[in-house]
Amino acid sequence: MDIKGQAALVTGGASGLGEATARELARLGAKVAVLDVNVALAEKVAADIGGVACQCDITNTDSVLAALAKATAVHGPARILMNIAGIGTAKRVVGRDGAPAPLEDFSRVINVNLIGSYNISRLFAAECVKLSPLEDGERGVMMFTASVAAFDGQVGQQAYSASKGGLVGMTLPMARDLAQHGIRVCTVAPGLFATPLMKELPEAVQASLAASIPFPSRLGKPEEFAQLACHIVTNGHLNGEVIRLDGALRMAPR
Repeated sequence: MDIKGQAALVTGGASGLGEATARELARLGAKVAVLDVNVALAEKVAADIGGVACQCDITNTDSVLAALAKATAVHGPARILMNIAGIGTAKRVVGRDGAPAPLEDFSRVINVNLIGSYNISRLFAAECVKLSPLEDGERGVMMFTASVAAFDGQVGQQAYSASKGGLVGMTLPMARDLAQHGIRVCTVAPGLFATPLMKELPEAVQASLAASIPFPSRLGKPEEFAQLACHIVTNGHLNGEVIRLDGALRMAPR
């Protein structure tokens, strides 16, 4: 699919990997809707790229529908969905005090990362199937953002790894499900990236993490994630695939 002129939705688009992807899509000529729970940050990014900001809680159907309606009113129906919104947590199953991990923490991460991503995807797909097909019968494309933690989860990452593993497991069946409608589905599993959250860590910790990456031995650049996300849109034969983007990193237990 040619990105130029297409309407695109980016969840988590106000910062980090989502912001980089929103900016790259806009650079390539897409009409970008920046969806985020932080509407103030979303508005700043949207203003920079000539897009539209939409406050959106992907776990809430009414919130998603309102965001989709606003984006459609401004840019027309979207054919591109970048699922990048997500949260993380680190809790040992049994803490140092002997108490079990709070179930609420596990549920919250699953609800946002997995159920929330599915929620907006099903609503996007329901609108996308109504569109006229493009070349090769294609109507749309969506991308999920997993993590290397889906495969190499570390100590305390049960909730995060399970949520990202769920996205990995959902990729192929969703691609098969939506194939009849000409909608492609892929997932990117990034490793260690220089996001605002990562930059909050001490420089010595960042350097140590970067050194653990075989090559190149540096943190990934958000632009590199964005470039791959956009390549998935333009490469029409990419479908049902999970792509690790991690410099050959395999995470240690801790």
